[in-house]
Amino acid sequence: MGCGRVGGRLAGLLAIEEHDVTILDLNDYSFRRLPPKFGGTALVGNGTDEDTLKKAGIEKADAFIALTQGDNRNIMACQIAKHIFNVPRVLCRTYDPLRRELFGSLGIESFSPTTIFAQLVKEKLLEEKPEGEKKAN
Repeated sequence: MGCGRVGGRLAGLLAIEEHDVTILDLNDYSFRRLPPKFGGTALVGNGTDEDTLKKAGIEKADAFIALTQGDNRNIMACQIAKHIFNVPRVLCRTYDPLRRELFGSLGIESFSPTTIFAQLVKEKLLEEKPEGEKKAN
């Protein structure tokens, strides 16, 4: 769910590996981010709507990933996927690190790009530089 930069890229990568991919988004304009030869299904719809999820094939899905900009929409869709449709693997993008911890306590596997990116930047900042390059203060 969510065909932004990350969702579109992920859908394309999975389709190239011949996974059966359906990507949902509220806006069909978002599908422009998919590769020209995208081998999956692009479906306009709301990932928090059970009928839309059924149309997308959630009842036979091995995984569901929520990658929209909204933490609340993502967790709601993931709870529906996990607890109503019993999808075996459910991943939830959560921008707010505090919410990520809360969602984990609800049994939803989530990740926070905010936390991940901050850690990457810190590691980059503190890495040793070759002789002659300035080190950050």
